[in-house]
Amino acid sequence: MKTTLRTCLAAAACLMAVVGAQAQDFPSKPIRIVMGFPAGGPLDQHARLLSDRLQTELGQPIIMDYKPGAGGTLGAQDVMKAPADGHTLMIANTGVMVINPAIYPKLPYQTLRDFTPIARTAMQPLALLVSNSMPAKTLPELISYAKANPGKVNFGSAGNGGISHLVPEMLKSAAGIDMMHIPYKGSAPAFTDLIGGQVQFMAESIPQAAAYHKQNKVRALAVTSKERNPALPEVPTAIESGLKGFEVVGFYGFLAPAGTPKPVVDRLSKAFQKVMENPELRERMVSQGANPDFMGADTFAKFLASEMPRWADAVKQSGTKMD
Repeated sequence: MKTTLRTCLAAAACLMAVVGAQAQDFPSKPIRIVMGFPAGGPLDQHARLLSDRLQTELGQPIIMDYKPGAGGTLGAQDVMKAPADGHTLMIANTGVMVINPAIYPKLPYQTLRDFTPIARTAMQPLALLVSNSMPAKTLPELISYAKANPGKVNFGSAGNGGISHLVPEMLKSAAGIDMMHIPYKGSAPAFTDLIGGQVQFMAESIPQAAAYHKQNKVRALAVTSKERNPALPEVPTAIESGLKGFEVVGFYGFLAPAGTPKPVVDRLSKAFQKVMENPELRERMVSQGANPDFMGADTFAKFLASEMPRWADAVKQSGTKMD
């Protein structure tokens, strides 16, 4: 028994020494950030903005690796199977982390089982928009109009199961109204029909929404964040407009494969925190429509655990399922 105990203690000590050595030597080679979407989109812009300074902070080159497909699932699978040494990370959005697990019954990954959260880096509020042909000038007026005209208000989205689909579903539930969903293949054609009046309502990310609102092509009624957005300072929040507790924002974050040593996770998390303290970087993030909002590894893990059932409820209400 004593021999067995000594053997176990020795093995544990060796393991701790190996982990300690890994953390001390980390990073020992370039860090690969996997992007599950095509280059050029908002998530890619965010990753590139951070990686420029991250490689200085970590002392190793940052390599962007694009694995687009299946709503970010292909990229997630790639990271899930990578060595858990901190040299492969995934940048992901709300869809990849918390919506996909609720929509895809046969999803090959589970966020909190197969990944180690590293850092949340940004929150991305949306604007609630109506066509100029709609009589509603405020969110309460839209809700009243929808209640007086059940089933006659429609809303467009960038596609089934995305955040622009689920936020209106959450609004329907919170306000007790009925609206018909019209899915599009991307936000651009949906915006075209919103401007033209074929679609009456949309929920869209702030930069694009603010641009069309300021051009008087659509009307922004509210934003979904807790506080007003600098890009639309005159537009109230949904909470200010009477929807108590209605705070729904997308978010960006970085994750590593499950089993990544804690010292390595902490090193990466602190590096992201340091990078995000830069005032110029924070200003550029805001200009891209992402509000700087750092969250360390442990807190980010708890945040994800709390967000998953919330979005799962929205998916259930919408009736959306993907093969």
